[in-house]
This record gives sequence, structure tokens and C-alpha cells, in this order.
Amino acid sequence: MKQDNISEELRSAISALHKRLRKQMYSAETYSITEIETMGLLYRRASLLPSELAALTRVRAQSMSQILKKMEANKIVKKMPAKDDKRKTYILLTASGKKMVEQTRYERDAWLSNAISQTLTQKEKKLLGEALPVLHKLAKAEEATRDNRN
Repeated sequence: MKQDNISEELRSAISALHKRLRKQMYSAETYSITEIETMGLLYRRASLLPSELAALTRVRAQSMSQILKKMEANKIVKKMPAKDDKRKTYILLTASGKKMVEQTRYERDAWLSNAISQTLTQKEKKLLGEALPVLHKLAKAEEATRDNRN
């Protein structure tokens, strides 16, 4: 298979798998992709400024403000004034927000584990396991490409 075909097929497969995994987030059905991404960012980074969240999710600050307002009303996030600059307010996940992120991860992992178990042969499972380091390497390729441009 030519490299262009491999990249096209890989992108298509990853995209389809990503969409399928999104459908498995029953705990977060009422939230948009950007809202779910926001929760994930806060889960991984503990706290961020609204402007940082907007930049990371690639939405306008005004849109992020609306997202945070909804999530705060649903007790998913809370605000905390910065200690060094009272004009800044950090956004944090609440215990409920953390639980939701963990539950959606569990739901996706359970579906994927079952799909692997029920769909793949032993040989395919072994091949998938061997491909994981390569996929992780590709996931970090943007960082390497960006570093090479600078």
C-alpha cells in the first residue's frame, strides 16, 4: 500500500473509531463535543483560565464563556480567583465533573474492550497491541513537526 493510501486509510479508521467512541458517552449525552473536551482538559490540567480553555478548544472567548456558564450551572465546574492576581479566575472541575469524566472514560473503555474481545481474532489483538507504540509515536509527530519549524 502506498504511503498516501496508508495515511488516508489510517485517518479514516481513526475518525470512525473516534465517532464510535463518542457515541458511548452516555453519562455526557447532553454535552457538546467542545464541552466534553473542556471537561477533559480540566481533568488533565487541574485548572485553566477561560482564555486558555478557549484557545485549547479553538472557540471564541465569548463561546467559552457560555460553555462555562452552562457547566457551572450544572455544577460541573467552579471558579477560583487567582491568588496572585484577583482579576484572573481559574476554572476547575467539581467532584461531580471529575466523576462524569471518569464515567465517560469507563463507558468508552468498556465498549472498546468488548469490541476488541468480540470482533478481533487473537492474531489481530496481538497485531493491535504491537501497533500501539507506533500510534503513540504518530500522535506525538505534531510536536516534532512544530519543533522543527521553529
